[in-house]
Amino acid sequence: MKRVIFIGADSAGYDYKEHLKAKLIAEGYEVKDMGPDSSASCHYPVYASLVSEAVQKTPDTAYGILICGTGIGMSMCANKYNGVRAAVCSDTFSARMTRVHNNANVLCMGARVIGICLAEDILDAFLGAEFEDGGRHRQRVDMMTDIEKKQI
Repeated sequence: MKRVIFIGADSAGYDYKEHLKAKLIAEGYEVKDMGPDSSASCHYPVYASLVSEAVQKTPDTAYGILICGTGIGMSMCANKYNGVRAAVCSDTFSARMTRVHNNANVLCMGARVIGICLAEDILDAFLGAEFEDGGRHRQRVDMMTDIEKKQI
């Protein structure tokens, strides 16, 4: 079963969001566009929050995709949400390994850092990888969850 994809961007990532959304829909994913609806100037924390809250509510059935200029701002905001493990990736190896080892559920990318074809490949690597549940990887993800529980 393919997961639902919540996708969001800021003005710098708008064109990539639209392109990747079309790709995902063509591949049979259910895509929820969390905005924005144009490339007009906007604030990335708004869209990082919308996507992160949606993933937080459906952690076993959804992924998030966030695109801004560098991916960094989006990832910083997304990681404020308990249960969200967001990773900014600029290569396919990192995208695959963040799923395999860290059970990441939000992929962040920088439209000013990578080209659109590489963004497609990174997205494919992220969505095509499965978490190696059990053993040291499960233990480490559980340790991250314990850190979240200690926060006020």
